[in-house]
Formats: sequence, C-alpha cells, structure tokens
Amino acid sequence: MTQDTDIQLSGPFKAIDGNGRAIDIKSLRIFDEGYGVVDLYVDLAAPATDGLHKDHQLIAEIGARLRAIGYNGPDLKPGDPVIQEKRLIVLDTPDEFLPFAVHKGFKDLSSEFDEQ
Repeated sequence: MTQDTDIQLSGPFKAIDGNGRAIDIKSLRIFDEGYGVVDLYVDLAAPATDGLHKDHQLIAEIGARLRAIGYNGPDLKPGDPVIQEKRLIVLDTPDEFLPFAVHKGFKDLSSEFDEQ
C-alpha cells in the first residue's frame, strides 16, 4: 500500500489491544510532505473492529514501536473517526513528532513561510 508519497517508518509487527487481542500491523507510515501537521498511518493486515483507532493500549504499543526507532515525545492521539478505514488507522501526532518526521525525510512545507 506504500506509494511514492509515503515514508515507511516501520515494517510489520504485532501489537496487543486493550482486550488482549493480537493485532497484525503491516506498516507505520507518514506522507513525505505537509504543512507542519503529520498524521501517522497504521496499515493493518486484517479489518479493524469498530473503535480500534481509540484503543489506548494499541496506541501505546504503536508509540513504543516508534520510540524503538527514535521518536522521543508524548503519546499519539486517536485520529478523526471520519478518516478511519477498515484496514487503516490514522493517528494524530503531537507537535513534538515533527522533528522526528523531518529526520525521517518529511518535508515541512510550512517552514518555507518561516524563512520570509
């Protein structure tokens, strides 16, 4: 599912949700550019149950995976329920995620306005 406009942060791994179920995650990715706001895309191997994008245990496990690859900041938050899909969870990232994303290749288009 990765496209030319994506930066893959992590490959497949298993995470446990709040009900103790193992969730197969195919990848964690971000778009390669944006205006300072970075959403994290969590690609799932199987369809998500309703409300999985709000599962605190699952979000904590995804955060632990990000910290293992260099992210150092606050926890992520559930994304807007409207943009969730069957095999895709979208999480909101805090402002502190931006430097990590830039380090991974994200181009912050809003920084062009800071230079003027």
